[in-house]
Amino acid sequence: MKRTIFSGVAVVLVAASAIGFATLTTADPRDAAKAPSEAALPADRQMTIWRDPNCGCCDAYADYMEENGYRVTRIDDVDFDKRSIAVGVPEGGLGCHLAEVDGYYVSGLVPADIVARLTSERPDIAGITLPGMPMNAPGMAGKSGTLKIYGFSDAGVTEFSDE
Repeated sequence: MKRTIFSGVAVVLVAASAIGFATLTTADPRDAAKAPSEAALPADRQMTIWRDPNCGCCDAYADYMEENGYRVTRIDDVDFDKRSIAVGVPEGGLGCHLAEVDGYYVSGLVPADIVARLTSERPDIAGITLPGMPMNAPGMAGKSGTLKIYGFSDAGVTEFSDE
C-alpha cells in the first residue's frame, strides 16, 4: 500500500516537473515582437539622456527622438552640466541636457537627422553640441530657422552643422 501511494506521488511530481519545464521552454513568439530587446536595436538607435528632472523640454526632446526611431533611456541628473563638462562639452557651449549615442556625446536639443549624420559619418570628435535652448530646436515651441551645431574634441571646437 505504501509503495502504491509513493509511486503515485512520484508520477504526479514527474508529470508536474515536465509540465513546468515545457511551460518554461515554449514561449509565445509574439512576445518577442511586443518588446524588442536593446540588443536587437542597433547602437546608433539607442540613446541615454542625463537631464534635469524639472526640464520639460528635455522630455519633449526624448519623445521627439523616440518618434524618430530611437530608444531613449532618461536619467534624472541635476548635475548633468558637470557631467557634460567632464566629457568635453565646452563650458560656454552647454545644452540643456547630455545624451550618449553609439559612443558619441550629444549636448542639447540636436535634431534627429544631425544625430544620425554624426553616427553614420563617425567623425573623429567626442560629440556635438547645440548650446542653450534655441526656440526653433526640437522640444521647443518654434520650428523655423537654422541651428548651428558644434563638434568638440580634445583638438578644440569646430562647426559641425549650420542647418
